[in-house]
Amino acid sequence: MEENQKKGHLHPISQTILDMQRIFGELGFAVAEGTEIETEEYNFDLLNVPKNHPARDLWDTFWLSPKNAGKLLRTHTSPVQIRYAKAHKPPFKVIVPGKTFRHEATDSTHEMQFHQMEGLYIDKNVSLAHLKGVLEHFVKEFFGGELQVRFRPSFFPFVEPGIEIDISRDGKKWIEVLGAGVVHPTVIENIGLDPKEYSGFAFGMGIDRLVMLKYGVDDVRSFYNGDLRLVNQF
Repeated sequence: MEENQKKGHLHPISQTILDMQRIFGELGFAVAEGTEIETEEYNFDLLNVPKNHPARDLWDTFWLSPKNAGKLLRTHTSPVQIRYAKAHKPPFKVIVPGKTFRHEATDSTHEMQFHQMEGLYIDKNVSLAHLKGVLEHFVKEFFGGELQVRFRPSFFPFVEPGIEIDISRDGKKWIEVLGAGVVHPTVIENIGLDPKEYSGFAFGMGIDRLVMLKYGVDDVRSFYNGDLRLVNQF
């Protein structure tokens, strides 16, 4: 390489995914990947979001033509969790990083394509306490420094109970960073297990949003427009 040539380096989202994989890897989580083109069954039905369920309005879906074929661009990485769970015997811990797609207006905090990381742990006697310990460890490792963490009740159709996690450095200004919960018994059944014998927890977070919060990036679109003035800072 000539002296005046600059070395390439990883995009901040790629760097962040590697960092997140390291943190969860230290807790025993494997990494799974899957196709970005999904079926309606795996993207919705097996996750306790059947046809005409009001929760489907939360995802503005890109359907592939013809729509009645049931193919779509995945709206979250949860389908990979389902495919992994159906192919493996518990106990298992897995995280799923990847690109997702939603048909929504683009602005400084929303993009039609973005990255998520979701996690799933299935075993006997898994509880909300296990989830709390894992996520507290993750956010403190990822953001660093003195950090307060709080858990709030929320709703997601594939978990019960559902929670959201907020972080704060001063105890006054709280920022939501991810959602999670105990895997719904219906989902446990859908992956071929007995919910009376097995339980688990799941969580999901927007990687783009985490990068914005950690590094003070104020426009998510800057991750995708190829502007090296942003990328070269990392």
